[in-house]
Amino acid sequence: MLAIGRAGAGVNNIPVEKMTTMGVPVFNAPGANANAVKELVLTGMLLACRNICQAWACAKNLQGDDESIAKEVEQVKKNFVGFELPGRTLGVIGLGAIGTSVANTAYDLGMNVVGYDPAITVERAWQLSSAIESANTVDELLAKSDFVTVHVPLNEGTKDLINASRISTMNNNAVILNFSRNGIVNDKDVVAALDSGKLYAYICDFPSNLLKDHPRVITLPHLGASTAEAEENCAVMIADQLKDFLENGNIKNSVNFPAVKLPRVEGYRMAIANANVPNMVGQISSILAETGHNILDLINKSRGEVAYTLLDVDTVVTAEVVERIKNIDGVLSVRTL
Repeated sequence: MLAIGRAGAGVNNIPVEKMTTMGVPVFNAPGANANAVKELVLTGMLLACRNICQAWACAKNLQGDDESIAKEVEQVKKNFVGFELPGRTLGVIGLGAIGTSVANTAYDLGMNVVGYDPAITVERAWQLSSAIESANTVDELLAKSDFVTVHVPLNEGTKDLINASRISTMNNNAVILNFSRNGIVNDKDVVAALDSGKLYAYICDFPSNLLKDHPRVITLPHLGASTAEAEENCAVMIADQLKDFLENGNIKNSVNFPAVKLPRVEGYRMAIANANVPNMVGQISSILAETGHNILDLINKSRGEVAYTLLDVDTVVTAEVVERIKNIDGVLSVRTL
């Protein structure tokens, strides 16, 4: 196995740690479904603030002739008075491709927007509107927000990120949206806050028996990236990344390997994955020198416990040389391209 591609952002169904020990990069497609998820988040905010689902259910259950229905509509519509988005504050936790897109669009709709992401990339920072306020902590963001949307992966650090303690610090009648991963928001704590009147609504992509029939909850069947456009974007992105890796050894959007790009020059390319320990490049270079290979270009990057070296040499690398490099303690995989 040379690589694994996931046509989406989540890789929870892939044994990433095992693949890393085998020197196999796992690719995903961050941002390819950003517009689809952004549109659903905005839809969720509008569904919540205008009580659309509750009003629709009421309208479907009206009985009698048209004249009777028309009269009843005028009586019941006061039960579904909502509020508008402009002037309200949206808190965005996680400013990757999706979070950045949500933040910018919400600002364009007239909302105040606060963002939090201690690991925001330079690329996303450039894309984020300068009008987006930055929060130093999750708690600071929650205290300012009328709406909160989460766009972070589920891990030990983000499990139950939104919980009873943090909900207690939020504005009264706030709305929480989760189109990221089940488990980031503690559903039991949210339901308790809805029942007490602390929260106004909860919109998420993860139905459960606890949530699906609650009058202040709207659950959707994991529709975040379910558009034809998003599926095509993800497929194209993964295909392009895998092609570049297989043909050139370059790595982009891997969840377990560093990003590496080396322009092709005349020569013969090698791609080497290894444990991130001292003197690996030195040992590789020594073997190449001993066997008469001159290095034309080289790049070495590391990520956690794994490192990746991409290099071009002036002569064909034989199977014998490849085997010698493979036998270096800590080398995980070697490819000639």
